[in-house]
Amino acid sequence: MKTFHQLCSWLSRLTLAAASAALAALGIVVLYGVVMRYGFNAAPPFVEQVALLLVICVAMFGACVGVREVGHIGLDSLVKLLPRWGQRLCEKLSDVLVLLFAVVLLLGGLQMVDVTRGNDIPTLGISEAWRYAPPMLAGLLISLFSIERLIGADPKPPTD
Repeated sequence: MKTFHQLCSWLSRLTLAAASAALAALGIVVLYGVVMRYGFNAAPPFVEQVALLLVICVAMFGACVGVREVGHIGLDSLVKLLPRWGQRLCEKLSDVLVLLFAVVLLLGGLQMVDVTRGNDIPTLGISEAWRYAPPMLAGLLISLFSIERLIGADPKPPTD
């Protein structure tokens, strides 16, 4: 269990670094596009597509870290009124639902990679399937982080 927790911790740090790098790159790419378009009247055709790929990376990788760090939005006003066993039941149900969502995200990403593999993003010259790699990876990571919480190896156990 400790090894699994350490693996998830390492993956979470790596994912946060990837999300941060994608966010920084997004800022640079958008700034470059704006300067080229309005400063030099020479809009590069690839900027929009690169920015879109980076936004997908930021959102997906940020969501992974949010799940592991329990930093996502929760509406628990009614749950807090329940007895402790009811609160724990709701927490576990939430973890199971997040796991199910992650599996759907992973399988949907795999399916979309398969369907779009032969299509290219015209301005980039790469396969359209690359758009679905971040959601697919996010589905895998969120699944791991949800399993970590479900088996009780989570870094932030519920407090009384």
